[in-house]
Amino acid sequence: MLLPAERRRLLGAFVRSRREALTPPAEGRRRTPGLRREEVAQRCGISTAWYSWVEQGRDIALSPGTLGRLAEALRLTVAERAYLFALALQRDPAPGPEAGDGATLPPDLAAAVEAVTAPAYLLDGLWRARAWNAAAARLFGPWLEGGDPCLLAFVFRDPAARDFIVDWEERARRVIAEFRADTARAPADAGLATLVAGLRADSPDFARLWDAHAVATRDGGGRRFRHPDDGLLAYDQVTLVPAAHPDHKLVMLLPPTAAPAA
Repeated sequence: MLLPAERRRLLGAFVRSRREALTPPAEGRRRTPGLRREEVAQRCGISTAWYSWVEQGRDIALSPGTLGRLAEALRLTVAERAYLFALALQRDPAPGPEAGDGATLPPDLAAAVEAVTAPAYLLDGLWRARAWNAAAARLFGPWLEGGDPCLLAFVFRDPAARDFIVDWEERARRVIAEFRADTARAPADAGLATLVAGLRADSPDFARLWDAHAVATRDGGGRRFRHPDDGLLAYDQVTLVPAAHPDHKLVMLLPPTAAPAA
C-alpha cells in the first residue's frame, strides 16, 4: 500500500528512532547510536537500500509481512508495533496474544472490577467473563455461576436468557453485531473460529443473525432484565476498554436516569 507523504515521513522517523535506540554489538566504539541500517536490514531479510528508503519516507509499498519482520528486528514493544502498523495503514497479522489464550488475569483489572459498587464484569477478547463483583453475581447468576463463561453462549444456548433479557431478539441481534465488530481485528483467530462454529451448530438463531453480517459499536445504553427474585430491573450500561489491556472490556450496569417501564 502506498502512503501519503506525511505518513511516510512519520513512519521513517519512527523507524529510525527505534533503530538508533537499539544496543549495537560490542565491537568497538561507534560514531552513531544504535544499529546500522544494514544490520537491521539483515535482521529483516531485506535489502539495505529498501530499508533506507523506509527511513527516508520514500513512496514504496509496505506489506504486513515485511512490517512484522521489521517490528521484530527493531524489538518493538506491543504499543510500538501497533503504532507501526497504524502508521502504515496495515492490519497486523500477529497483533499479540489473544485474550482466549488462557493468559493470567491482570491483577489491576480484577481490582477495578471489585472497586465498582454497581454490577460490573470483565470480558476478554472472546467475550468470556474473566472477573465480576458480587453485585454482578447476583444479577447474572445463571450466566456467571453457570458452566460456560462466554456471554454469547449464555445468550444463545441458555433457554433462561430469553426470559431474563427483555427484548431478547433485539438484544441478541445487537450483541452479535457488536461481537463481529469487536473481533474484526483477528478474524483468523483459532479460538474465534471454534466459538463461532460451536454456536452455529447449537443455535439456529445465532447462525441466522451471524450470517446477516451486521456490525455495530458496543456503545452501551439502556438494559432491562427480568430477575427471578428482584423483578424487572433497568440499568444504563457503560463499557470501558483499558488502555493497557485493549483485549478486555470492563462492563458496568449503572443506575438508570429514569425508572423502568412496567
